[in-house]
Amino acid sequence: MQDQNLLDKQTQIISSIETLGVVGSGQMGSGIAQVAAAQGLRVVMTDVSEPQLQKAIAAIASSCDRFIKKNAMTEAQKKRLLERIEVQAQPSISQKASILQKADLIVEAASENVVLKEKIFRELDEVARPGVILATNTSSISITRMAAATRRPKLVAGMHFMNPVPLMVLVEGIRGLQTADETFAVVRQLAERLGKTFVESAKDMPGFVVNRILMPMINEAVYTFHEGVASVEAIDQAMKLGTNQPMGPLALADFIGLDTCLAIMGVLHEGLGDSKYRPCPLLMKYVEAGWLGKKSGRGFYQYGQG
Repeated sequence: MQDQNLLDKQTQIISSIETLGVVGSGQMGSGIAQVAAAQGLRVVMTDVSEPQLQKAIAAIASSCDRFIKKNAMTEAQKKRLLERIEVQAQPSISQKASILQKADLIVEAASENVVLKEKIFRELDEVARPGVILATNTSSISITRMAAATRRPKLVAGMHFMNPVPLMVLVEGIRGLQTADETFAVVRQLAERLGKTFVESAKDMPGFVVNRILMPMINEAVYTFHEGVASVEAIDQAMKLGTNQPMGPLALADFIGLDTCLAIMGVLHEGLGDSKYRPCPLLMKYVEAGWLGKKSGRGFYQYGQG
């Protein structure tokens, strides 16, 4: 009875979002923090290490500088944006005095690993105030499964931002099997408040909308290279000029991260059971070699000085 009373209390959703919690300060987490702070929200962001958080703040400042050069932001606006972001290194989310206790809604933006995400959601359920919605930025993993790791499954939803977050206007909204209509309405309102266009994925299926379509295309481009049909440059040039894409699929894979691409293809293959989602062996070899794309300095292209 006590657990049921707690669940009932937690389904009284906090709908007035003034402080946003962000778990994970990588490309996606720092980007979400930046757009939220730019729209006047307070942000509390956590990660496992202080150096990673300081790297994130530096990346946000650098992003703001690029906007300033384009006359899309002033130095005063940058200063106010950075002042709205509070960070805390915490090896365990459920530690006492977590800044996430201040959050009205929390977005998880950790690595695309289902075991890690389930652990984070169990801990978030302990630390978040009653009524706080827990959203995930996952690009492929089941919302229903993460919600089941909590005692507030009605208050869990998918909120998939696109990379780079400050520039890309789409947020993919995903309902878990248990997600309450009120929860989804708040997530939609928040996305629109951040200046994003909200597109609903009506079913909690592997890959949702964007990656259900995008990742098989990238995987097929890797197969095309693997089988010697064309070079990396030729594949990207053909897709850019032939289909009017701004970036070729292999360059895009490098930008996303080949480890992330492989993880998503694994989710699609396991979740849908269709051989057409089988990850290309060459993609697997590149990840094994540590050739993860732009972030590691080498993927299908080489990056860095020169």
